[in-house]
Amino acid sequence: MPNRKQPRPQGAGLTRRALAPGAAALTILPRHVLGGAGYKAPSDKLNIAGVGVGAMGGGYLRNCETENIAVLCDVDDAFAVRTFSRYPNARRYRDFRKMLEQEKGIDAVVIGTPDHTHAVVAMAAMRLRKHVYCAKPLTRTLHEARLLAQTAREMRVATQMSVQSSASEGARLTEEWIQAGAVGEVREAHVWTNRPIWPQGLARPRQEVGVPKTLDWDLWLGPAPARPYHPAYHPFSWRGWYDFGTGALGDMACHAFHVVFRALKLGQPVSVHATSAFVVRHFLENADGRLTLRPKIAPLPETYPHASIVTWDFPARGSLPPVRMHWYDGGVKPPVPRDMAQGQVLKSDGAMYVGDKGTLITGFSGGDHVLLPESRARSWTPPPKALPRSAGHYQEWIAAAKGGPPATCEFSFGGLIAETALLGTVAQRTGKHLGWDAENLRFTNDASAGEMVRAEYRPGWSL
Repeated sequence: MPNRKQPRPQGAGLTRRALAPGAAALTILPRHVLGGAGYKAPSDKLNIAGVGVGAMGGGYLRNCETENIAVLCDVDDAFAVRTFSRYPNARRYRDFRKMLEQEKGIDAVVIGTPDHTHAVVAMAAMRLRKHVYCAKPLTRTLHEARLLAQTAREMRVATQMSVQSSASEGARLTEEWIQAGAVGEVREAHVWTNRPIWPQGLARPRQEVGVPKTLDWDLWLGPAPARPYHPAYHPFSWRGWYDFGTGALGDMACHAFHVVFRALKLGQPVSVHATSAFVVRHFLENADGRLTLRPKIAPLPETYPHASIVTWDFPARGSLPPVRMHWYDGGVKPPVPRDMAQGQVLKSDGAMYVGDKGTLITGFSGGDHVLLPESRARSWTPPPKALPRSAGHYQEWIAAAKGGPPATCEFSFGGLIAETALLGTVAQRTGKHLGWDAENLRFTNDASAGEMVRAEYRPGWSL
């Protein structure tokens, strides 16, 4: 099935009607008239391949079942068994490279692999002009995110990053309220989450564990440095490791950042810094012949912290003032607003916009609006709904792949918020206040941080 860059008419059936006495002509009817309400001809469906279908990837595919789920690819047969069972007629592969080489009829690829393999899969697919849906935070490194966004534009393919709430009513309302002046000029935003819910602050496992027979560990590693298999990495806890994931910040931030960026019309930040907390480890030391207990912070060089606060500074945008955005994870929260009633607390995750006329607290990715102070809430009249509403997160991408408008979180915008999150992961790892030159993709004041902009792939892997 060819990739379609422009909308095309529905296929047609044929019937007859009289144009003049004794004459007949052919009339075109849409397929849905002949096929009944809801009918969709096979040729109107995208042929979709899923890569990494064992967990979230399987969920992505379930939301695309209006189309033809034609091919499945996963390195772990046991982990992907439910998805394999759901689509028994789909052809199966372990290596996405072989899949793309052999499956010429694929129109689109849905990527649900760990962060460290997003870029290599997405790049290979887009260079073949396949439309791509990819798990957040799009990539593991800044360079990868920038390159994917550029390639998507060059190849003119439809893309979407898996920020489902980008299509939500709550996100639209937040954007409308902030831009209508619900809290006045906003110079400060806060986002917080209870993540991580997987282990972080770990030392690398030392014990040897046999690789399960159902898993191709070498393919799972992909471009990452080689290391022995251990269940501390696969199937769930890879998020906490530098080589594979992006921690709580990479996993969750994009779900909230898309609302903040739209509402405040943010672009690239100019600086970032982080304060991180690791478990305090106590070491017994001999002092004057006695054993004493001395607490020491023991950051571990391979995993993200247990908790952190990350701050980005954004410049003025036209008449809009500079903005400082704060991120909190590991259960850390921002200070309770002055106008919040005593005894009330912030929920386990959420977002907050602090303006010169009040404060707006929302759910993590929009919705559940609380406007403070109460006097402001009483006098505030919500604006008319002016922004276009979405047909649905997955439906946006499918429609874009068939020639419709770009999806809400396509890679140009998705790449921007992913880059912002990834800047924060570098700040977490360095603990430094970093200046950022977005145009040239470089830190302005720290060479060691610059080494984290790109990934070094092991032999046999490249973009």
